[in-house]
Parts: sequence; C-alpha cells; structure tokens
Amino acid sequence: MPNKISRSLFALAAGFLTLFPSCKKTIDDAYLNPNAAVIQPVETLLAPVIDGFAYYYTANGSGYGLQLDGTLLGRYIQYWGITTNADPYGQMGPVIGASDNTGSVWATVYYGQGQNVNKIIEWGSQQKKWDYVGVAWAIRAWGWLALTNQYSDAPLVQAFNTSLSQFKYDTQPMFYDSCRAICFRALTYLNMTGDSVSPANLLKGDYYFFGGDVNKWKKFVYGILARSYNDLTNKTVYTSNHYADSAIKYASLAMSSNADNAMCKFQGGNTSPVNSYYGPYRANLGTYRQGQYIADLLSGNNPQMFTGVLDPRTPYMLRENTNGTYKGFIPWLGTSGLSAGDYPQNFWGDPSSSTSTVAPKVNNSRYIFNDTAEYPLMTASEMQLILAESYLRKNNDQANALAAYTNAIQLNMNMLTTIYPTNIPAAKVMNGASEAAYLSNPKVVPAIGSLTLSHIMLQKYIALYGWGVNETWTDMRRYHYADPDPVTGNQVYANFVVPSGNNIYATNGGKPVYRCKPRYNSEYLYDVPELTRIGAINPDYNTYEMWFSQNN
Repeated sequence: MPNKISRSLFALAAGFLTLFPSCKKTIDDAYLNPNAAVIQPVETLLAPVIDGFAYYYTANGSGYGLQLDGTLLGRYIQYWGITTNADPYGQMGPVIGASDNTGSVWATVYYGQGQNVNKIIEWGSQQKKWDYVGVAWAIRAWGWLALTNQYSDAPLVQAFNTSLSQFKYDTQPMFYDSCRAICFRALTYLNMTGDSVSPANLLKGDYYFFGGDVNKWKKFVYGILARSYNDLTNKTVYTSNHYADSAIKYASLAMSSNADNAMCKFQGGNTSPVNSYYGPYRANLGTYRQGQYIADLLSGNNPQMFTGVLDPRTPYMLRENTNGTYKGFIPWLGTSGLSAGDYPQNFWGDPSSSTSTVAPKVNNSRYIFNDTAEYPLMTASEMQLILAESYLRKNNDQANALAAYTNAIQLNMNMLTTIYPTNIPAAKVMNGASEAAYLSNPKVVPAIGSLTLSHIMLQKYIALYGWGVNETWTDMRRYHYADPDPVTGNQVYANFVVPSGNNIYATNGGKPVYRCKPRYNSEYLYDVPELTRIGAINPDYNTYEMWFSQNN
C-alpha cells in the first residue's frame, strides 16, 4: 500500500505541474527531492580523496590513512618503537578488542575513497573530464593493492553494493588481477585529451599531490603495476609468466627522477588538518623513537652488512643521542636496555627520556617528521630498487642490477638534501664528497658479480624508512623475515631478529605477524559469517601467511 500511495502522489504532482508549468521551477527550488543524487564538483571531491594517502582529516572522515597505520606496522618491521615495554605491536601482536587500530587503510579504501572515487568516475565521465576519471581509477588501483597486501581477503566484487549490509570476501589473486586491470583502464583515460580535459582544472583537485600533471599520474600507475609484479617473487608465475620482465618494464616507465616522486604535501598552519600527522603540531609521536635495526644499518653497527660504514644519510633520517651516536629501541623492549647517554632524541629533537606526547616548545624536527614535510607515497629510488631486484633475479643480470642499485642510493641521497635539509647540523650536511665516498665503498657498492639480494633489500629498507612502511612490510614478508640470501647464506635482512619466547605476543603461538585483521567497526559488527569462514575470528589470524608470500 505505501508504494501505491507514493506512485499516486507522484502522478498527482506530475499532473499539477502540467496544469501549472510556471510553478515548476519555484517548487523544485523550494522542495528539493531528498532522495535525488546531488552532483558535487569532482574538483572538490578529489582533494580529500588524495588526503587518504597520508591521513584523512576531512568531512569524509578522520583518523585513518597510511600514516596512522604506519605508526603501528612500523613496529612490526622495527622502523621504530615506543617507550612502553612489552608493547603488543612491538611483539608482532594483533589489534586487541573493540579497536580500529591497524584498520586505517581499510577505512581509507572503503570509506574515505570508496563512493567518492565512484562519484568522481561517474560524474567525471558525464562531464567528459577524462583526466579526473583516470586519476580516480589510479587511486582505486592503488587502494586494492594496498588493502589486500595488508589484510589479505576482503570485499571486492560486492564492495560498493549499497543494498548489502554483509559482504562476501574475495581472495588476494582477485585483488591483484583487479588492480592491474584498473591500472590499464586508468592509463586509457589518462591518455585521453580534448573535451573537458584541462591541466589547469585538474590542478584544482590535485594541488597538493602531482599539481595537475597527468604524466606524473601515469608514472604513478606504472609504479603500482611494478609493485604488483614484484610482490610475487615467491610464486611460480613469477618465472613462468615472466613477471620479472613485467616488473622491469613498468618500473622503467615509472618515476625516473625525484621530480616525478609521488609526494603528499601539507599547507601548514595553526589547525591540525593542514599539518602532517607525524609533525610536532599534531603531537602524535612523542613516545616514539627510531628502532635499533635501522640505527645499526645506517651507523655501521650491523655486524653482517655495511659494517663500519657511517651512512651520510644518517643525520637526515635518524636522531642522535647525548653521546653523539645513533642508537634505537628494540620494539618489544621499549626503554629497557638503553643507558641514559644512548637514549635517542625523539623525532622532534627532544633529548629527554620523557614519555610525554606533548610536542617540544622548540621544533627541531627533521625528515618526514616536520609539520609541513612532504610525505612520499612512491619514489624513483624505490622503482630503481625494484629494477635492481628484478634484474638480479632474472638470470643474475649483475650489470643492470648494480647500475639500478647505485642509482637508487644516489636518488635517495638527492631527495634528502633537496626536500629534507631542515635542521641538519652544518657539520653533517651531505655533499658531493661524502656521497661519493659512501658510493665508492665496496661494502656498500660491490664490484659487478658481487651484488646480492641482501644489498638491495637493505638499501630499500633504508630508502623507504618512515614512509614506505607498508611496502617494506610486504618485502619482509616475501622474505619471511629470515629467508637466507642464496649467495651469502645469511639472512637477506641481515641480523634482523624476530621476537620469540616471551617477547612475541602470546596468541601468535610463536609465529611472526603476516596480516592485519579487518577493521573492527564494520566487519566485526556486521560481517561475522565471512570473518568466521576465513578464520579472522581466530586469535592467531594475524599470523596466517599471505598468498603473495607463499612459495607456490
């Protein structure tokens, strides 16, 4: 009955408007249909969608993005630790209880970007703004790969079906296939010209990322493709389907200089939304300190790789202590085991051992930990290291691998000196001589024929420090944290220690972490049947190995 009444009322209204056509505009303006789609400018939709690459602080939602999850996942890979002893994430533990911790990327992809990306595609197509459509598809491709590499199975086919409250979870292979198909679709639109395509108009929505440069968006898409093939080094298809060739092809088409880098930018000011989540204004990292593993790699204290070589990038990326050396936290131990003189400054330059989260009165921040520091999402250095690994895996092509490896280190050095020169002590500023000395050291850049996977993956670990948490975690899981280098017999991640015994989270059952649980506020409230089916209700679900990392 209600439906019949509604249809009758619509018919009556239609008849009324036929009799009195002059009233139509007035009535429509005064009483807008609340169920009708309100078309928003795609230019205003794109900017907050891009925000999700780093951290959302918009009407689309707040409290999620790569930076927030990075604070937790960064402890898994020992980029940093916090001042709390027996920290669950330092122990490779899962999110506990009714918490959305480690669910930020999930919320970014499904909520913050989600239907907003769909609307950019829909309305951009109607308005023939093909550049916006291509950018939206690029963001969707990035999202599917980032999502599945963090959570494994998740909704894909039914993801944006608004008639459902429970969703079927799809597998990682489906996400990888969908990501690549969407990449090629994005490139099709990004290559279109004419109609309403306009660099000046794209700049309106893309001001703080690529500045409206479609060619940089294309390189970003090629970088997503390169990652997607490079992630599968353990699969039989990597060899049988020539995935090394694909990784080489697309990494070569992606960023080749630091001018191409995908960088999230911040305006800065006296409100949280315009500052980086990692900066002192937002005061989120007061209890964080660099990890011992990265400190040892950069300072020459790793006993197996780069031993005795002080990397000139060290003062740019890390913080010294009162002894003038570089030490760090073991994530599961927190402050334990460090003498007062070895206690590192926090990322804003506070030399005290205070556990306060309050920002320092004097901002001495460096690197990505400044309020307006650019936050990388993908860089030329990363692409060169994908090339180096792929060349080495493909018939041990030492010459091309070494060239890409060396270029990657140089690109990373150049990025630090040009983008992150703030608050570096004058005596420690990198210059041509210090860079050349590092690159000429055979412990760092060996002769042709002596380059190993360990060289490449450790330099990638360094180059992505702080911002490439998800990619580094993907790499470390590919190598199962402790896989041996086929040449040296030592771990690829030399001297990396996975917590064990009482230092690994109890529900892990002695196994390292491989995945995050789906986001609590949606999945564990509504999708319990699917969570049960895939095992996500089990306390050790976080230790289930990922499809991409399995040797098959």
